[in-house]
Amino acid sequence: MLLTPRTDPSPSAHDRVYRGLRSRIMHGEIAPGQALTIRGVGEEFGVSMTPAREAVRRLSAEGALSMSSSGRVSTPELSPERMEELAALRALLEVELASRALPRAHIALIDRLQSINARINEEIARQDAVAYIRRNLEFHRTLYLRAQAPAMLAMAETVWLQLGPTMRALYGRLHRKSAPQHHRTIIAALKAGDEPALRLAVRSDVTQGLRMLVR
Repeated sequence: MLLTPRTDPSPSAHDRVYRGLRSRIMHGEIAPGQALTIRGVGEEFGVSMTPAREAVRRLSAEGALSMSSSGRVSTPELSPERMEELAALRALLEVELASRALPRAHIALIDRLQSINARINEEIARQDAVAYIRRNLEFHRTLYLRAQAPAMLAMAETVWLQLGPTMRALYGRLHRKSAPQHHRTIIAALKAGDEPALRLAVRSDVTQGLRMLVR
């Protein structure tokens, strides 16, 4: 009689919790400084303590969560200096990604970016902060995928992850009425094949808002 070997559900459960919690943090669904518990994470995703704990540890290693010596888990509250550092990292990484994407910026990509930008306006009209952040990052990720630089994009996404809760606070501060003006400048630079204009537009887009928070 052949027995079907038992598979350990922990790896898939851990990955599901990690991805779900990562998405919530990156898109600003969790406020800066909000406390979490391993038990609460497990209950939210319907898993045991072990995969919940492993997901939290993984996100802590990426800087998305903070763990105190007593075991308290929370989203980080970024200091002005830390925000300046992360804004500088965005400028370095994303300007380079955009520059590398430019030679592969075909008309279908530009159409896609314009469509996403229109959706951003819709989310702003609905005053949906989380959806706005999600669409805004989709705009950038769609462009940067054309750079064909996966290691660099992974680094950029780690920065986005660390900034997620803070971006929610920034959204409330900006009181936006329409999509960021720099998005239109980015699209125009892509159409024109103008690399200096593209680099300037991306740098302005990814740093201007964050620097408002540190004043």
